[in-house]
Parts: sequence; structure tokens; C-alpha cells
Amino acid sequence: MAHPLPLLTTAHLWGLGLGALLSTTAPPTALSQDMGRARATITTLAAPAMHGRGYVNKGEAKAARFIRQRFRELGLHTFTPHYTQLFPIAINTFPGQCALAIDGKALVAGTDFILEPTSGPGQVRAPVTVLDTLIFTDEQAGQRFLMRSLQGQALLLHHRDAERIRTLPDAFAQHIAQAAALITLLPDKLTASLAGQQAAQPRLQVLASRWPARATQVSVRVDARLMPSYPTQNIIGYVPGRVQPDSFLVVSAHYDHLGRMGKDTYFPGANDNASGTALLLELASHYAKPENQPAYSIVFMAFGAEEAGLLGSGYYVQHPLFPLERVRFLVNLDLEGTGQEGITVVNGRLLEKPFRVLDQLNTQRHYVSSIAARGRAANSDHFPFSERNVPSFFLYTRGGSKAYHDVYDKPEALTLTAFSGVFHLVKDFFATLAHE
Repeated sequence: MAHPLPLLTTAHLWGLGLGALLSTTAPPTALSQDMGRARATITTLAAPAMHGRGYVNKGEAKAARFIRQRFRELGLHTFTPHYTQLFPIAINTFPGQCALAIDGKALVAGTDFILEPTSGPGQVRAPVTVLDTLIFTDEQAGQRFLMRSLQGQALLLHHRDAERIRTLPDAFAQHIAQAAALITLLPDKLTASLAGQQAAQPRLQVLASRWPARATQVSVRVDARLMPSYPTQNIIGYVPGRVQPDSFLVVSAHYDHLGRMGKDTYFPGANDNASGTALLLELASHYAKPENQPAYSIVFMAFGAEEAGLLGSGYYVQHPLFPLERVRFLVNLDLEGTGQEGITVVNGRLLEKPFRVLDQLNTQRHYVSSIAARGRAANSDHFPFSERNVPSFFLYTRGGSKAYHDVYDKPEALTLTAFSGVFHLVKDFFATLAHE
């Protein structure tokens, strides 16, 4: 890695004059973050006016404007005009109608069904054709399927079959693309996502419990718009270091989410990731105070387009605003709204020495109930940095609300059990790095 960390054992910390930091067995009584303000931030970012912080009605731009204003109020320094790093993405969106009726009975978008991220547009009234699963085991059944016209048909399949189709020759996927609509039944949960491509027909996912046993006909209306070069942004500000301003610690969190699915359905994204954005802003507020100016410069990176495939952080490492080798450590904050079961540290098994420091800090101060180490994972914005040998942790909370990428991820579902603990853990961890 570009900046290997020295062995920071407990003995080293005491030797570096940090005994006072580790000798206390309880967290400080005076909190440096404002929990009321943090809750208000989450509520604002998850509100309907933000349109799910996606690409319909410029929801992501409204969220970026909110963060930019907070950076400005805190007096953060900037590398670029208005804290903004622009970049384009390809994104499929659903700005208008999103409707499904089965034998005349309307289902509700978001709770009964969702659109696949690659769904194309269309207005369809079609009979239901159930996929013959013999195509996976019987060659003759497969040939009969390929010979049968699917035009004007709504093809119905189960989730496990949708996965198995990917193992078949391309001819099967091409044949399925001829159906008027594709409907996949899911056994338990609707989990939405984003894509930069668009299929030829409407593609929907329906909860199996909402699908009638003898459905014969469906009516579908989907307005889908593929935007091949949508302009979005990262919002980046920093507090200059008082000792080594050309060395950097980084706090990152993505502010975007899944946006809207039709006019009446949006994804609030309270835990994912209004919570991490709120924690980033609380840390920025702390370090922006003159009495808390850090030894190293601390950069606050609010990334866009994470939900579209880590595109904002991926763009950043391709176009860094300062040399990546000057980053001493990056801590990424995502899913910070719960914590009843503690936190997990992605890359904790790869960066064992700094993880031991993090764990020791928590053992002494009891910030969170437990810390679990995890290995390499491409599941948030730390990953493009890790792949460039930037020492990086991704911290997320466990327990509490199970809502994820759905319409139920709302502010009122969040306990923020570990929010304060993670705040202090990051702050103290950065302090150990400043005493290397």
C-alpha cells in the first residue's frame, strides 16, 4: 500500500503520549456533535422534497446543494469552485407512470412491486405466460420455448429462474427480450437498484404474496427515460492541518440514493445514506472549530452516484484533487442509523494493525457495543480508494431497522444507537494517526 501504517499497539500509543486518551473507561460527558441537528439533517435529506436524492426532479442536485450550503456555513476550504467536482453518468430513470394491474386489480408501486433497474418503457395489456422450467433440464423443452413466440405476452418467472437463465446460452435471453413485459416474482422482499442501461420492454418485480394464484392478464404502464450523460457531482471541502497541511485524513459518505419510481413513490434512504452524510457533517462541524483544528488536513468527501455503482468515488480516484499517496487514512461512513448490535469495519481483516487500534479505543471508552472486522468488499465508496492502496475503513452499524433499498427506510425507523459512538471513535482514531 502507498502509505503503510506503523504498528500502533497499545504500548505505542502510551509511548506516544496518548495514555490519557486510553486510560478513561467511559466516554466523555460533553458531546462534540449535536444529535438534534443530526436527526434534522437525516429528516431533511430523506424528505419527499429531496425526491429520494436520485435523478428525477434533480433530487441528487438538491441534496448536493444542501451539503454545499452546510460546508459554506462551516467555513470549510475548497479545492474547486463551490466545493463541486462535476462528472457525468448514464442512468435509467422512471419519472412518470409506474402502474401494474393483475386481472383488473391495481398493485401499489414500492410495497407490492418495483421496476427492475433496467426496465424499459411501455404500455402493455397482455395475457400471462408462465415460464416452463423444464428449459433448464430438458433440451427439447428448451427448443420448444425458443420456437414459441412471446410477442404480446407477459412472461412470468420466479426469482430463482431469473438467476438460472443467465447460465443458459444467449439465445434464451434474446428470446425473452421479445416478450411484451417481463415479471419476476420475489419470495420475501423488494430491493430496488439503479442501472445505466435500458431493456427493450417493461420489467417488473412483484412480491409473490401479492400475485394471484390464477392470474391470466396484466396491464402495465411504465415511463422510463435513459439519460446517457446526466451531470452529477461530488461535494468536497476540507479543514487545513496546522502541522502537516499537505498530509490528509479523509471522511467520506455518499449522499445520493435511489430517487423516484413513478410520480407517487420515492425511496427515502434515511439509513442509506442520509445517516452517514449527517455523521460526516457533524465531524466537519467539530473540526471546523478553531480549537479543534487537526494536525493533518481533514477532507470531507460527499460522493454522488454511489448507488449507481460507486461512480462518484470511482471518478474521484481517477481525477484526485490532491495526490492519493498523501492520504494517510480514509474512513467511509455508510448505514450509520442503527447500532444495537455494534458496528462492522470493512477492511478490518486486511489492515489488522489499525483495526487493533480502533478496537482498543473502543475497549477503553465503550463507544459501541462491539466491533467486528470484515475483509475486502466492494460495497461502498471506500473500495475505489482501497484498490489504489489508500488505507481505508468502511464503518457501518448493525441491528435495528432492516429496511434497505426500499420505501421503508425512513428517519423514524432509526435509533441512532451507535451514532455518537462512531463519531467519537473516528475522532479518537484520527488523533492516534496524528501522533505517529
